[in-house]
Parts: sequence; structure tokens; C-alpha cells
Amino acid sequence: MIGKLKGVIDSYADDHVILDVHGVGYVVQCSTRTLQKLPRPGEAASLSIETQVREDAIRLFGFSSDAERDWFRMLQSVQGVGSKVALAILGILPPGDLATAIAMQDKASVARTPGVGPKLAQRIVTELKDKAPAFGTVDPNLARLSGDETAGAPKPVQDAISALVNLGYGRPQAAAAIAASVTALGETAETGALIRRGLKELAQ
Repeated sequence: MIGKLKGVIDSYADDHVILDVHGVGYVVQCSTRTLQKLPRPGEAASLSIETQVREDAIRLFGFSSDAERDWFRMLQSVQGVGSKVALAILGILPPGDLATAIAMQDKASVARTPGVGPKLAQRIVTELKDKAPAFGTVDPNLARLSGDETAGAPKPVQDAISALVNLGYGRPQAAAAIAASVTALGETAETGALIRRGLKELAQ
């Protein structure tokens, strides 16, 4: 199995790149985000590779990092997510943003991907939620305050999130802002201070 390729960019297409490795041109399918990061034809490049063997074909998928490849594998563990959809999701959300969206149960962010409807987005964030912190740089405060699971948080934190939601912010955005506030001000911060800091975070 091929796990990594180093070579020279030969040419591009909409969904793949041909990587010349010592005279052999490998067709490597990539997300739009990865394709945009690669250098111009004739320049050196290195890609983490996922090899998929089928009865009628061997397909190579290339990624700019091992983390992106890990997410590609994990996304396909969800029913209804194949290689094409997984690449499309990674084209919209880099690994860190995807991990955060799943930790926060933010299905709207995942559903921004063409071909991913609300039901599939909900399934993705639900089935992968426990795995998200292990695969991305998710703020532990953010993961703990994700979705509606704020019951275990201190009352000032719960009240601050509720206040921002009442002001018209979505719960994922409110939770993210207050998580950042807790990180900056500490676990013992009062509700008012958290709200003020949260509003500043949202205004950035």
C-alpha cells in the first residue's frame, strides 16, 4: 500500500493532480483545499496518500497532512459518506474547523458542503462527536460546551451562553465565544464578565 508520495507536479485537473515520481505519473485525487495548496507544475510536492483497492481499480487520494488523511478515513466510517463526499467536506472545512464543528454539534457548518444535506450532516456530527477531540485541536472548553450539553458547566457559563442566544446568536457561536472567554478569564469568571468578553469575541 502507498502511504506517501514525493515527486514533481506534472499537471492538474479539477479533482486530481498527476504527480511524477521518478518518471511514473500517479493520478492522485485531492480535495479542492489540498489542490490549492500544491505548487505549480514542475515544482516538488509531497502528499500523504490513502490507497483504496477495488475490484476494478486502485485509487490514490492525496492530502496535505496526515491529519487531513485521518479525517478522510474517519468520515467514511459514517453511513452515506463515500470518498467523494469526504473529499468535498474537507474541501470546505480544514481538519481543525471540522473537528470543532463536530465537537460543537454544528451540523450547519458541515451541511455547507455540496451534496451534504441536513440529515447526513446530523449523522456525521452525531456519530463522530466522541472522536473529534482526538483528531483536531479542539479547545476542551469548546468541546464541553458543545451543542446543548452545558448542564455540567458552571452556572455563570450556562447563563452567559443563554444570554448570547437570547441576543440572537446561534448556540454554536455563543458556545464558542463563551468557551474562548472561559479560556481567557478562567473558570471562576462571573456571568457579566463572560458576556462582555463573549461579545468582543463575536465582534472580531
